[in-house]
Amino acid sequence: MCLAIPVRVRSIVGDMAVGEVSGVERDVSLMMTPEAKVGDYVIVHAGFAIQILDQHEARENLKLLRQMAEATERQRQRARSGRERNLNQESDRGHQ
Repeated sequence: MCLAIPVRVRSIVGDMAVGEVSGVERDVSLMMTPEAKVGDYVIVHAGFAIQILDQHEARENLKLLRQMAEATERQRQRARSGRERNLNQESDRGHQ
């Protein structure tokens, strides 16, 4: 599965831009979206801006991505806690 993420264009030189999402900057090719301007949000896949988004849509997408990341982290913590609990129970049985 591939995931394209909304990135805000911070600067442009030629057909390359510096994009930012959640404080992380990365180089982005604007070859497919030459009309993108500084301040625009673009959908980036494999280092290429493939679509320009309006600000509202970009923020909604970023909000959903954050919610998914938070839910995934909660699931990992529960799974980790469950594994630790099982290991402790097995250890307790071994000492009886």
